[in-house]
Amino acid sequence: MKKAFSLIELSIVLVILGLLTGGILAGQSLIRAAELRAVNAEYSRYITAAQTFRDKYFAIPGDMNSATRFWGRAASTADCVTRSSAAVATPGACDGDGNGLLNNASAASQSGEEFQVWKQLALAGLIEGSYTGLAGSAGLGQVVPATNAPKSKLGNAGWFAAQSGTVGTSLMYYTNYNNYLGVGAPSATSYSYGAVLKPEEAWNIDTKFDDGKPAYGNVIAMYWNNACSAPDSGAVANTNLNASYRLSDSSAQCSLIFRNAF
Repeated sequence: MKKAFSLIELSIVLVILGLLTGGILAGQSLIRAAELRAVNAEYSRYITAAQTFRDKYFAIPGDMNSATRFWGRAASTADCVTRSSAAVATPGACDGDGNGLLNNASAASQSGEEFQVWKQLALAGLIEGSYTGLAGSAGLGQVVPATNAPKSKLGNAGWFAAQSGTVGTSLMYYTNYNNYLGVGAPSATSYSYGAVLKPEEAWNIDTKFDDGKPAYGNVIAMYWNNACSAPDSGAVANTNLNASYRLSDSSAQCSLIFRNAF
């Protein structure tokens, strides 16, 4: 006599499989939600740290022109500017020019104010981690998460600091960014601009901190060209700021810039 599963037994197995699948999907959703909350917390932490630094040292981190007086000089190389007689120390810092803007490094592997931001915040005990203060070896703007800038808890994303006037590119809306923070996937040669957020996720963060609009306010979306966002009407252009997040797109299409951060 051949034995086989009964319909009841098969039904129980299918129910169990359904519960397992549902549990896995729910678990993934909870993990993603925690990552997105982490982005909010990280941004708030870095803004608070920068404000505390400014209150204590009367300077913007990275741009501070007396950093070597507090922490010594990181290196005797020409790119590690000092305006004091401080000796080379470990880990040390490099002075900024104090003009209120975060200048870039002049070349790969050299000091730049955009990278000294993180080093000086860490030296001041205002953020966790240890950072080189130098551009990555592959480009003068290369961000290497956990090395010269903080790594985010959001997937493979990282944070970066930069400065830009009123510009527009194939990725960026045409607007004034000033000193800003950004979060996205790392690039091989430049900032962490890579798309790492779904449009709905970017909209959620934007709405919490700003106005929920990708091209207005202080939270600006990258990838305006019908990727992360699209114009409400008219031509697709980085100068068309009347736009909305493409909420129906469920793929990672966005990274974010928090302008006027310092």
